[in-house]
Amino acid sequence: MLGDSLSAEYGLPRGSGWVALLQKRLADENIAAIVKNASISGETTSGGRSRLAALLGADKPGIVILELGANDALRGLPLAMTQDNLHQMTRAAQKAGARVLLLGMQVPPNYGSEYADRFAAIYGEVAKADKAALVPFFLKGVADAPNAAELFQSDGLHPIAAAHPTLLNNVWPELKKLLE
Repeated sequence: MLGDSLSAEYGLPRGSGWVALLQKRLADENIAAIVKNASISGETTSGGRSRLAALLGADKPGIVILELGANDALRGLPLAMTQDNLHQMTRAAQKAGARVLLLGMQVPPNYGSEYADRFAAIYGEVAKADKAALVPFFLKGVADAPNAAELFQSDGLHPIAAAHPTLLNNVWPELKKLLE
């Protein structure tokens, strides 16, 4: 698991984030898999790309989940750079023998519809070009829920612990296909 604060349990009690819940679900379903969470709050696709080779070499994962890009958008980094970094990470993981699951993100509407649409499309484009699995919108059912404001911490960016089962449920169908 290579992600940012959304996967690093930012502002949450340890063990309550979706990645910890994933490890519990795997155990409950008798799936012999170990989840290594290499997520760092504030991580960008550039940061993830620079760390990925060492992680692949050390852990030899069968599946790599990439949950990166939101911080690129929040910092106004070039979309082409974000897309290239996602491509390069996907291809590096595949070359190392791992299957890849991309977790798509969206940006708030105040970025403008053109930027928001282009950003959201990056994930599908990378998944299609690199034949990777995709969750189109990782925060579905949280960020777009009628009561979305209640599902986020006071910063409005990080889901509360009660929203993390929804995040796991967004990831699980695509991940389960890769586990079979």
